[in-house]
Amino acid sequence: MNIILSTLNSRYSHSSIGLRYLYANMQELLPQTQVLEFSINHAIQSIAEKILDKEPDIIGLGVYIWNASPIQELIEVLKKVSPATKIILGGPEVSYEPFRVDYSQVDYIILGEGDTAFYKLCCEIISDTAPKEKIIKPVMADLSQIKLPYEYYTQADIDNRYIYVEASRGCPFSCEFCLSSIDEKVRNFDLEVLIQEFETLWQKGVRNFKFIDRTFNINMRFANTILDFFLKKEPPYFAHFEVIPDHFPQSIKDKIALFPEGAMQLEIGIQTLSLEIANNINRPLKLEKIKENIRFLETQTKAHIHLDLIVGLPGESLESFGKNLDELCALSSSEIQIGILKKLSGTTLDRHDIKFGMQYSDIPHYDILRNDLLSFKEIQKMKRFSRFWDLTYNSGNFQNSFHLLFNEEKVFDGFYAFSLWMYELTDSTWKISLDRLSKLYFQYLTEVLEHKEEDVAELMLKDLMKIQGRIIPKFLKPFAKDDVSINVRIKSSRNKRQDQRA
Repeated sequence: MNIILSTLNSRYSHSSIGLRYLYANMQELLPQTQVLEFSINHAIQSIAEKILDKEPDIIGLGVYIWNASPIQELIEVLKKVSPATKIILGGPEVSYEPFRVDYSQVDYIILGEGDTAFYKLCCEIISDTAPKEKIIKPVMADLSQIKLPYEYYTQADIDNRYIYVEASRGCPFSCEFCLSSIDEKVRNFDLEVLIQEFETLWQKGVRNFKFIDRTFNINMRFANTILDFFLKKEPPYFAHFEVIPDHFPQSIKDKIALFPEGAMQLEIGIQTLSLEIANNINRPLKLEKIKENIRFLETQTKAHIHLDLIVGLPGESLESFGKNLDELCALSSSEIQIGILKKLSGTTLDRHDIKFGMQYSDIPHYDILRNDLLSFKEIQKMKRFSRFWDLTYNSGNFQNSFHLLFNEEKVFDGFYAFSLWMYELTDSTWKISLDRLSKLYFQYLTEVLEHKEEDVAELMLKDLMKIQGRIIPKFLKPFAKDDVSINVRIKSSRNKRQDQRA
């Protein structure tokens, strides 16, 4: 009996902690089970070939928002080539209705947490006692009983991929756009066992830990103990945590302030700064506490901060979103991720559909198409806004010159106009090189906004020449000062000598 666990990650550098949980809990079936990971960039028939080369009797596939469509294609190929092979689906996109794949060709779907349910179903298939029902209803996993997956990260994983870990599951909040709100009770793993597992990972060479907990800082004992684990280690290392913005007790603040540069990233889901909109989606919002904590993180820590805002929330206009962005930029110079609202299966967003005229795509990523306040055209413009924002603001490539795009505190208005202009010229948001982007950026600042070329060039040279050895773009060479030119010539000469020696 051969069992294959597989999924399509969004990119090669990602790893599936879900598959490793299933694998870790296969008990006596472990020797017969193998994990095969692919990415959405692989050809589907090549994936099917590699899976079927193992002559599997059972295939378990993890279905997520980024791979629902290619998984559908993979199922069709697998079943046509090897119809006797049992296919079991699990994961968020098949755990709640409406299911995001056509499951008529699969044999079973496990709803919810499959840590031990997958093993149980495999045993039943092997013993010919498998249930007649295709849909296996969820049983919440007992976190004290399941085997942890961390020993099954291979050296190749450690060398090439993100290592995902978790200290808890669930979320105490009821934000309607988020699947985590379905499991309202936060369940914690055994803290002592976790620390031992993290130490083992550390000894194996792991220096990049990505925690997938939705509310890492909700439990002070857990948060403090885990932060202490890292603070006792010698850098370099990198720890990523998703935190709630209004819960930073002093003990947590004191520890975060001790982390060195580049060692910590905090992802903070703001989503909206409007109390009315937050109330619409059942999201608690303690505005003053949130602002206080962001100021603290910005001014008294070296943590890299990643803030989230969402376009298209029920009742939020473009003007309201713009005010949110302006306010957030005034609070922080950190990365701000601008996302487009998605309607995930299992959430309760549909209760707003009639009142606010919400219309979504049924194709992944299930983005909002329009509502009563935002037309389809405006949503499209904001998708492009988000992409250009990533290329300019979030990239950090234009830190010194970015303020030239707007007047006073109107960040949104200034960047919105720039994004419209950019798209009109490029008719694209992808495959825009840094040199081309820089030249267009310079053109906009000087020709449209009529800033002096010398002033813009001075700031852009500071931006673009931060990295030693970067070649000055041709359009900026007439403005380059001797010290910048000399630095480039020295680096260029050094490279030539190295090439000659090679």
